[in-house]
Amino acid sequence: MRSRSQRRHRTRAAIGIGTATALLSACAGAGSLGTGGDTINILMVNNPQMVELQKLTAKHFTKETGIKVKFTTLPENDVRDKIGQDFANQAGQYDAATISNYEAPIYAKNEWLEPLDRYTKKDKAFDQEDILPSLRESLTGEDGKMYAQPFYGESSFLMYRKDVFEEKGLKMPAKPTWHEVADLAAKADGAEKGMKGICLRGLPGWGEMIAPLTSMVNTFGGTWFDKDYKAKLTDPGFRKATEFYVKLVREHGEAGAAQSGYAECLNNMTQGKSAMWYDATAGAGSLEAAKSPVKGKIGYVPAPTVKTESSGWLYTWAWGLQKASRNKDKTWKFISWASSKEYERLVGEEFGWANVPAGKRASTYDIPQYKKTAGAFGEVTRKAITEADPRDPGVQERPTIGIQFVDIPEFSDLGTKVSQELSAAIAGRQSVDTALKKSQQLAEEISEDYEGRGR
Repeated sequence: MRSRSQRRHRTRAAIGIGTATALLSACAGAGSLGTGGDTINILMVNNPQMVELQKLTAKHFTKETGIKVKFTTLPENDVRDKIGQDFANQAGQYDAATISNYEAPIYAKNEWLEPLDRYTKKDKAFDQEDILPSLRESLTGEDGKMYAQPFYGESSFLMYRKDVFEEKGLKMPAKPTWHEVADLAAKADGAEKGMKGICLRGLPGWGEMIAPLTSMVNTFGGTWFDKDYKAKLTDPGFRKATEFYVKLVREHGEAGAAQSGYAECLNNMTQGKSAMWYDATAGAGSLEAAKSPVKGKIGYVPAPTVKTESSGWLYTWAWGLQKASRNKDKTWKFISWASSKEYERLVGEEFGWANVPAGKRASTYDIPQYKKTAGAFGEVTRKAITEADPRDPGVQERPTIGIQFVDIPEFSDLGTKVSQELSAAIAGRQSVDTALKKSQQLAEEISEDYEGRGR
């Protein structure tokens, strides 16, 4: 067994601390001690919703409050590394960052985040009770305090080209199984020039490929760890799901699948290169945007299943306020604005109601303009988020919460390493069997520390 100090060291590595050279290079120009004064530093993922936030901030938030916001945006894998370093060291370089419901409880336990309850109690206009219960719970620490506020929430579902299916005489079931999806992918493959049957993430990263794969593992009857933290990556459920996933994407998936993540699949779907896409519900906003070439052509159905009633994941990009920030009150004003009802309406008016960073507030689904624009996907999304059960996502008892991840610090490192092995299988560089045997060994190293400590 490893010592307590060794575990702490590995925990810090697991939350994404990269090499010193790469991180120092990435941090250049931001100022090592934060900005102070009337400027706050925000570090965030470069998803479309955040890009729109940048465009609106100076024109509205800064104009109203006088607080300037300096943004640093990076791809998902890169931003996790940078956030991990800055928050773990409590460097205070960034006042707030986009973290997920995976990091929030872990960061809270390590006292890297400022509890937000004192702000929400005073800020009545924010309306904390309007935040969907499943997201509130997922961002709450063991002490019962809320440590992050969601910018948008998501589950997962299957998106498909209604027009292509109609032309090919294909029918999408109201609640498809994965085997039905595989059959449809084969029939839709080549329906239009350059079009593949489906797009699935193959890009390494625990927040990339592992997210859809793990939701598939759950519904196939598999799990990363049993209730006692024994590793189960070579058990039948995990193996069958992985073989199915790799076979499906290799035979009917996008070109360059081993390097395709959320952004690449979104582009493929938007550009008519994929007939189906299983991924985050947040993708619908971009597909239905005013200038999207596939607007109105997409159908949305629940995440495919095999042995479970549902299989959608639960995820949120949320604002975490760093405990070391010297600008906490000003940063809260930004967080409150960016996650507010007011901001959602602003996005709807400026960019179109399909672009609203939804999935976090109950009131969003009562806005007439949003209901009209999001008619194809809004209710499917809301239902997927509210029905997601991170405490019981599969067919067997789990040691901790999490649908598309295992909520332990080591999972970010483990998931990424496993994804590298499986991505190599998608690329044809090794067999699934070899990839899973290597992955099982990696997971067993975690089991040594955790066996018998399940909830």
